[in-house]
Amino acid sequence: MIALVLGLVLLGIFALRVSREPRRLGNGIVLLIALAFTIIGLMDSEDSSGLTFAVGVVIVLSPLLVLVLAGLLIANGVLMVRREGRRVANFLSFGLGLALIAPYVLFVVTLLLGSPWFAAAMASITLVVSYIGFLLLAFLLYSFVYLRLPYRRGMGAIVVHGSGLIGSRVPPLLASRLDRALRVYSAEITAGHRPLLVTSGGKGSDETVAEADAMAGYLIDRGLPETAVLREDRSTTTRENLLYTRNLLAQHGIAPRMVLVTSNFHALRTAILARRMGLDAAVVGSRTAPYYLPSAILREFAGILFEHKWTNALICLVLAALPILALLAIPSDPVWHEALRV
Repeated sequence: MIALVLGLVLLGIFALRVSREPRRLGNGIVLLIALAFTIIGLMDSEDSSGLTFAVGVVIVLSPLLVLVLAGLLIANGVLMVRREGRRVANFLSFGLGLALIAPYVLFVVTLLLGSPWFAAAMASITLVVSYIGFLLLAFLLYSFVYLRLPYRRGMGAIVVHGSGLIGSRVPPLLASRLDRALRVYSAEITAGHRPLLVTSGGKGSDETVAEADAMAGYLIDRGLPETAVLREDRSTTTRENLLYTRNLLAQHGIAPRMVLVTSNFHALRTAILARRMGLDAAVVGSRTAPYYLPSAILREFAGILFEHKWTNALICLVLAALPILALLAIPSDPVWHEALRV
């Protein structure tokens, strides 16, 4: 009962946090903890046999489910390399698949060696991986929620972030963003607003035109009035997309409220960055090919971890040290160490 009450209280806190500022990863952490306590509370309540059985099945089958997930990630990594080339980012899902298998291998090695120090090292690795896994789950959960949050109408601009061209051609990933931007624009017009649509992206070394120009051409070809398009053609990163667009809107005297259009996997990280830059901006996401999502999501998550690298490094260091410190605290009695081997 206490767990259920705590879970419901945390859900209320989550709702309050989202209403005040939805662009925080911490919202996802609160939501994940709230759901965990709520489920535990429901399992303790009356008439919970069905839920208890379902959770029990998941727990029993979790090792098998993890191995199945690892296999799927490895297969996706192979597919990514074949379709997108041998770039580091395309190996992310493959690497995560191997990482999910590693604890099973280490567990077997620990049993074979029977070494307390190796067991402590494995426990350190498990704690660090569990922490990162918890953050990843919170990121996935809140990304799903954030993409479904409504935004206020009446934006001054709809900003489409570039994602690269093939020569001068708009590829499917970028076309998906532009199509979503057209739907947002149509909804704004229907509601009686007249925002400008900003195409944001510079010219890469392997591109024949600036992304902003190719994106504008794509929109105009599909019926958008040329007077409704504003081009920001200098940026090469998301931060520059936001910075240069803010300056461009200020130069044209356009209201700074904007809705940013990017791919669904990039939405939450873009929203977090916009908040840090002090922008009055909401973010909507466009659909992405399913095979591309695992590596793209992992790349976004890795970016968020890096942005908080010192905090995460400190937490991982503390977690990794706990089993070692616990082993050092155990009396040097052979009986204790023999028990550890068993």
